[in-house]
Amino acid sequence: MKGGLKLAVLLFVIILLVSCTKSEKKEEAKRDENKGQGESPQVVVSPPALPSFAGLVKRLKPAVVNISTTSVIHDTGFFSLPSPYGGEEDPFEEFFKRFLGDIPQREFRQKGLGSGFVISEDGYIITNNHVVEKAEDIQVVLEDGEKYKTKVVGTDPKTDLALLKIEPKRRLSKVTLGDSDKLQIGDRVIAIGNPFGLGHTVTAGIVSAKGRVLGFGDYDDYIQTDAPINPGNSGGPLFNLNGEVVGVTSAILARAQGIGFAIPINLARDIIEQLKGGGRVVRGWLGVQVQELTPEIAESMKLPDVKGALISDVSSGSPADKAGIKRGDIILEFNGHKIENTEELPRVVAMTRPGTEVRIKALRDGSEKDFSVKLGALPSKGSNTEEGQISEGKLGLTVEKLTPEIAGRLGIEEGGVIVTKVDSGSLADESGFQSGDVILEINRKKITTPEDYKSTASSLKKGQTALFLIRRGEVTLYIAMKL
Repeated sequence: MKGGLKLAVLLFVIILLVSCTKSEKKEEAKRDENKGQGESPQVVVSPPALPSFAGLVKRLKPAVVNISTTSVIHDTGFFSLPSPYGGEEDPFEEFFKRFLGDIPQREFRQKGLGSGFVISEDGYIITNNHVVEKAEDIQVVLEDGEKYKTKVVGTDPKTDLALLKIEPKRRLSKVTLGDSDKLQIGDRVIAIGNPFGLGHTVTAGIVSAKGRVLGFGDYDDYIQTDAPINPGNSGGPLFNLNGEVVGVTSAILARAQGIGFAIPINLARDIIEQLKGGGRVVRGWLGVQVQELTPEIAESMKLPDVKGALISDVSSGSPADKAGIKRGDIILEFNGHKIENTEELPRVVAMTRPGTEVRIKALRDGSEKDFSVKLGALPSKGSNTEEGQISEGKLGLTVEKLTPEIAGRLGIEEGGVIVTKVDSGSLADESGFQSGDVILEINRKKITTPEDYKSTASSLKKGQTALFLIRRGEVTLYIAMKL
């Protein structure tokens, strides 16, 4: 019995081995057949190694400089703290003067840090305006430790750019300026600067976004990057992988990590050339006020999409006025440059030299119109009554006649009614109306008296979007209200 069991087990093992051998031969034959038909064997590809920036950085670092500044802060001690009474006379000031006399003013010397980069062998350097604007002493330190006293050639606070000049003992290494318009989101970039005064420091990342508007200036157009930027990096260069400067590192967001901003070099290029030529910047001037074209306003104007810059006012006698551009026009193109949003128009106008003849394409009442405009130069800046009030409950506004005194104070010549009250939670309140607004038009119809306002407002129907033209201080703008 035991011998028979052993024999049975042996036979089972032999059958199993023969079966496995046949299966392996079939698989091998199948592989040979596939190979004969041209099927390539499976290849495992390892991911490519990230490139080293060592050679590139070695070439670029000599053109990057550290900047240290000294500012003098005047202080009168404890009693120079802001008065709790704001701009009014502080009643305690006379008390302290009577018993303590005039407190002598003290001076403090405050240190500052920044970065910059050399753009010419004879010592012209780009940095940020905020790095040097209040400094009484500015020192530039080259990579090899050589130090130079520095002259400010010119600054432009509107774009936060400054041009410096040193008198070097030798020809300096300089950067190559690239084309920031060619940058794409996802491109790798390198920042070199002087964070926290540590000296030349290199960080790398990618372009995270373009065209960021942060509200820092009139012509915001920032490149956003995750290349680490810290205090002291301001004014330093942002390089592409060709070693060309594509931006000037300028800003960070408080409490944010991995978010830094740089001024595009194409914006900086013309500013720097003007500063180098005369120490000041002259910008093009069209003579219009613009506001955001919201979906509600687009709907009320029966527009196909929400693109372009809406003209809310045209200055009398300005280049736009002379060319025939009117309030309510929507600028679609400026000299071949498509205008996608409100922020773009002031920027491209400002970067165009005064005296330039430009072509503008605008939308007016659903039809495209072309204008030829010769740009000017941007000018330098510098009683309640219940009688006659009308309240229109549907909108939540109370208005009264615009008196000649109020009109003269506001510089309004075209009439209108002044808003004296905005009901809390009303349509007007939700749409953004404020007391003191002057209503000039409703749905393109001029409003000159409270009766005009009541008649027009009462005719508005549920579901309709009404377009108001208002004057708020020195600004004229549109407000869309959906009933």
